[in-house]
Amino acid sequence: MKLTFLGHSAFRIDAGAAHILIDPFFSGNPSFDEAGRAEAIEGITHIALTHGHGDHVGDTVAIAAETGATVIGNFDLTSWLAAKGVANTDGGNTGGTLHHEGFSVTFTQAFHSSTHVDENGVSHDLGSANGLVFHFADGPSVYHMGDTDIFGDMALIQELHQPQIGLVPIGDRFTMGGAVAALACQRYFKFETIVPCHYGSFPIIDQSADSFVAAMNSSDTVKVVEPGGSLEL
Repeated sequence: MKLTFLGHSAFRIDAGAAHILIDPFFSGNPSFDEAGRAEAIEGITHIALTHGHGDHVGDTVAIAAETGATVIGNFDLTSWLAAKGVANTDGGNTGGTLHHEGFSVTFTQAFHSSTHVDENGVSHDLGSANGLVFHFADGPSVYHMGDTDIFGDMALIQELHQPQIGLVPIGDRFTMGGAVAALACQRYFKFETIVPCHYGSFPIIDQSADSFVAAMNSSDTVKVVEPGGSLEL
């Protein structure tokens, strides 16, 4: 499996026949290099969304039109995207599991919001915010926490899914900060690899992973990946 960090909370996972973009926020993302867009979307089969905020839905509509990828997300969000012209969607909700070629994805809870304010100032409720747990036929399990605070039922996510790879928001203000994210990882999970995200993109969130790395006692499970960088897992 190859995991590529694309800045903010965006990742690409390549595992066998599955080529998945998660939260593809490219346009307007200061930490994404637009010169790498073609490579980032090449061969994409699926787009998976944690929630409906613009810095997570990002370029989904355009990428889906270019690639024909199936968009996975909360049912309210995928219904809204279908109305915007996305041809292939697969919606679920918290606790549910969707099955696709080579992988499954389960929606977990996340403590966050999920709305979109359109150009007319109208607010659209796009369902719940979620984390996503991916189980692959050919590769380790991956838990993208989405945007969230720590919560006690993370222990149940570990018990039920035993995720090996954690994609963990650390930037504070809109998610957990570094120290709390480290507590979540240490208290509730047994990750083999942790990749921090949701930092370094906008000035109002933490600009580095330093506080998280320090709170994790510089554990070698933490891999700080620069935008555009990849890990072989």
